[in-house]
Amino acid sequence: MILNTGSRTDIPAYYSEWFYNRIREGFVLVRNPYDPKQVIRYRLTPDVVDCLCFCTKNPGPMLNRLSELDRFRQMWYVTITPYGRDVEPYVPLKERVIDSFCRLTEKVSPRALIWRYDPIFLSERYSMDFHMESFEKMAAALSGCTESCVISFIDLYEKTKRNFPGVQTVPFAQQAEIAKNFVEIGKRFGIAVKSCCETERLAAYGVDVSGCMTKEVMERAIGENLAAPKHPAAREGCNCLLGNDIGMYNTCLQGCKYCYANYDLKTVEENHKKHDPKSPLLIGWLKEDDRVRDARQESWIDGQLRLF
Repeated sequence: MILNTGSRTDIPAYYSEWFYNRIREGFVLVRNPYDPKQVIRYRLTPDVVDCLCFCTKNPGPMLNRLSELDRFRQMWYVTITPYGRDVEPYVPLKERVIDSFCRLTEKVSPRALIWRYDPIFLSERYSMDFHMESFEKMAAALSGCTESCVISFIDLYEKTKRNFPGVQTVPFAQQAEIAKNFVEIGKRFGIAVKSCCETERLAAYGVDVSGCMTKEVMERAIGENLAAPKHPAAREGCNCLLGNDIGMYNTCLQGCKYCYANYDLKTVEENHKKHDPKSPLLIGWLKEDDRVRDARQESWIDGQLRLF
């Protein structure tokens, strides 16, 4: 199975001590976001966890203890965008994040390190030219540390519209121009451009539209064949293995205006106050009326080693 950490929050940035405690104790408890009294227990052992998949805007807090994960295969998606404090109030300076990304290569293959440049939106400040220049600078800095970059264009979720009033979707003509230029830039630096849940029409401009966290992407990253069962799609057009996430909504402190996982910053701060690195739960502790059940876990590795 694949264990995901980043669809609901940013564990490496804010909860790394808790995560390493969970690794040391060999299990983690996760509340069902739709039925909070139901708690799922996952074993954190390499016999059933084929890959630890991280999604983060700041891998830095994890770096000094990465040797504690040596028993596990890993895959990292690191979001590095060019936005300022007006959009991403608490994301570290991009130079720091890029440095952390490159330091990850000491432990993780570039095949398993994926740069995310998303979501893309346009405004007077963040114009087409701005994105082209920013993407080229970042691609140059990350060259040799990754083989791929995932892009997507902003989706107007209800939470996004509330927290980021006035933001607009990007018309397809401009999506195509951005995609075409990003692909050309990426080729110069050995970085292939993939899309995340975008129209297949971007394939005409050189974008890999097959998916960003698919079975095939995972297999390449960990060097193993996976006999993964079919999962229900997270949303229409998504082919990715996104189940088994150990995070919790409304707990990421980055404060990004476009975020779909947070209701508002006040709710996040209230939840964060309940965090205890020693608890098996990300937020709070078990209660008497909680219903705990063990997750069904099994390795998906079929035993045939992949060379690429």
